[in-house]
Amino acid sequence: MVVGMGAVATTLIAGVEAVRKGLAKPIGSLTQMGTIRLGKRTDNRTPLIKDFAPLASLDDIVFTGWEIFPENMYEAASHAQVLDSDHLKSIKPFLEEIKPMPAVFDQHYVKRLNGTHVKQGKSKCDLAQQLIADIQNFKSKVERVVVIWTGSTEIFLESSAVHQSLAAFEKGLVDNDPNIAPSQIYAYAALKEGIPFANGAPNLTVDLPCMIELSKVTGAPICGKDFKTGQTFIKTVLAPAFKSRMLGVAGWYSTNILGNRDGEVLDDPESFKTKEESKLGVLDFILQPELYPDLYKNIYHKVRINYYPPRGDNKEGWDNIDIFGWLGYPMQIKVDFLCRDSILAAPLALDLVLFLDLAQRTPELKHLGIQEWLSFYFKSPQTAPGLYPEHDLFIQSMKLKNTLRHIQGEELITHLGLEYYD
Repeated sequence: MVVGMGAVATTLIAGVEAVRKGLAKPIGSLTQMGTIRLGKRTDNRTPLIKDFAPLASLDDIVFTGWEIFPENMYEAASHAQVLDSDHLKSIKPFLEEIKPMPAVFDQHYVKRLNGTHVKQGKSKCDLAQQLIADIQNFKSKVERVVVIWTGSTEIFLESSAVHQSLAAFEKGLVDNDPNIAPSQIYAYAALKEGIPFANGAPNLTVDLPCMIELSKVTGAPICGKDFKTGQTFIKTVLAPAFKSRMLGVAGWYSTNILGNRDGEVLDDPESFKTKEESKLGVLDFILQPELYPDLYKNIYHKVRINYYPPRGDNKEGWDNIDIFGWLGYPMQIKVDFLCRDSILAAPLALDLVLFLDLAQRTPELKHLGIQEWLSFYFKSPQTAPGLYPEHDLFIQSMKLKNTLRHIQGEELITHLGLEYYD
């Protein structure tokens, strides 16, 4: 069940169908194309992850969701202009059959959009109950459900009194508390029904005490927020490289141009603030300036996003990185990443759906609430309260694969390797 059936969602849905029909390969999806080493390097045991872990098959996935515009998925995908018309025409009947349900929406939280296909209710509690009814109806037709947010970025919110307990949150729904945004209503409805929830945007949604409480009670896994796709993906590759070689960073300037609906929404300062917080946090946690003050204490980190309609979904991200090495001598690195936003996000969304479904079917993981092993996919990983998040992409990858080894009863890989030299 997909919340926000625009560019990312239609690229995901159309892509899965194209793969099922043998028209394309699921490139970018770890669950579909990745392998996992088992045992020693000399054992030559490296199965595909989808053959090792009991993941749902692509053939078994059924899509539905909510959207603030009434277009079916073929119309929405055509308007998004991410996929070529030839790609879409080959699966047109399938896409035309998927029509979104009316969404919970309030323009106060996403200023640049004006939805026409929205639910009406006398309170936020009423809207939550309508979503729960939608979920229950879909549950009656399928075996298991996962909900994923691929909608727009909401305005910046901070945790408040209404978020401190499940009881306070449920009272806030009845009282129409303004600190409860639509994404939180979706998350509540899903978790209340015992459904895992993934958040592809930087909204304040499940990273709240009330949602963690509900997640543990109902056994509905949650994870981080904001898909790690373009510029931040590259940042979490380069920053660990600098730190591993003890190279200093004086400044990191990042700017983007983006012309899709996401770019339009982020043109609003309040929505950009939410995204900025997510993007800025990465370097501090990776570089750990408190441990390495000579290298990173005075880093100047700036992030900008500019709405530029001609570019559409083909985002361009520029990074200027001022580093310094031996004896403090300065150097520069410049990166120009001409990426396709939804093409990078779609396989992440697919992996998260499949891994969250696996987590819910795994007794050891189901009632943990937060699935830190899925940090690999997010700009803002979610961790236990008081525990700093791990942003290093390679550590995240090791954590994810070791979790799969652990739940499948295989030996964990530490990469020590001394046994080869006995």
